[in-house]
Amino acid sequence: MPSRLASPSQTLSRQPLSRLALATALACSPWLAAQAADTIKVGVALDISGPFATGGAEARDAINLAAKLLGNQLGGVPAEFIQMDTAGSPDQAKQVVDRLIQQSKIHFFTGPTPSNVALAVGPALFAAKVPFITSNPGPSQYAGAQCNPYFFGLSYQNDTWDEAAGQYATDKGYKNAFIIAPNYPAGRDHLTGFKRRYKGEVVAEVYSKVGQLDYAAELAEMRAAKPAAVYFFLPGAMGINFIKQFVASGLSKDTVLVTSPASADEDTIAAVGEPMLGLFSTSQWSHDLPVAANQKFVSEFRKAYNRYPTFYAAQAYDAVLAIDAAVRDVKGKVEDKPAVLKALKAANFASVRGPFKFDNNNFPVQDYYLRVIGKNAQGQITNKTLTTALKGHRDAYHEQCKMK
Repeated sequence: MPSRLASPSQTLSRQPLSRLALATALACSPWLAAQAADTIKVGVALDISGPFATGGAEARDAINLAAKLLGNQLGGVPAEFIQMDTAGSPDQAKQVVDRLIQQSKIHFFTGPTPSNVALAVGPALFAAKVPFITSNPGPSQYAGAQCNPYFFGLSYQNDTWDEAAGQYATDKGYKNAFIIAPNYPAGRDHLTGFKRRYKGEVVAEVYSKVGQLDYAAELAEMRAAKPAAVYFFLPGAMGINFIKQFVASGLSKDTVLVTSPASADEDTIAAVGEPMLGLFSTSQWSHDLPVAANQKFVSEFRKAYNRYPTFYAAQAYDAVLAIDAAVRDVKGKVEDKPAVLKALKAANFASVRGPFKFDNNNFPVQDYYLRVIGKNAQGQITNKTLTTALKGHRDAYHEQCKMK
């Protein structure tokens, strides 16, 4: 930098400027651009209402907990988390994100819950060069050809839970399976993932309505098909109702039920109870993982909310820690976009999953675990991790991404 810019007061004394000219000069000055932000603004768009409200509430609670534990700072800089409801609506979410970008001038964005909403808000965030650190959805589009340096799939790529489940069903020798999910981008990704690893026969692939609560017709199809296993991805209230109706129908006596954490975590267990016993699921996280950062998170979450956290909460908590680490590593200079992206990619934070690494497409390379729901020593119905289903797993789309 030239010496005449190193001492602004000397320059101004030789050539006085009007207030407007001074403001313009400073706004364009690289000296000012290098300064740390006074407040880090994070846009948080969650589904507090609508069909994905359970996941949205879990993420909100975890974000609030992380902010509290960090003293409402990110990287040592005061932080503001601007929280808004998207109601699971892509149109509403786009309006929310536009306000966050244009009016709130956010530095980072996290949320929402469903993939269709993530796909709807991504373009505006990318155009504004606002890093999008997802707290849940991992659409295949952003993992492959449409990957973007401003998108960080901190949670999982949609297909991967189900690839682990398909591998489990294959290893157990289940000759055929009935698979079901809601008809939206994540639902299609999840069933694609299951089929990628499952070597048996898929007797039916059914896509139900988003928000559907009555599964009488689908259960009748299952009864007629007599599958060895049923794999379902039905998050929130959809999964709660499906499990209750599946067990009540008597199908659980002869058919193994396998799912993802979206329908087998602590929120669903609390709503369903005894019918959850014996349900297998695959997940990249569980509350009983013997990781120091995870044990701290679970302890603090239970202390704050008197319940076990779910994967929604764990991912949202990690998202805040990832932002915290990036702001710390750039010393608060969040307007330096290349430095921020590099810091986010480095993932220098203590994840609840243990050592964390992003792949070339900014999605995790991580382990996936097999879990089963049973009763712990205190008689509480909860998940127990059994084994690692997939080790150091990379998603199926990373080769389509041109980023390195």
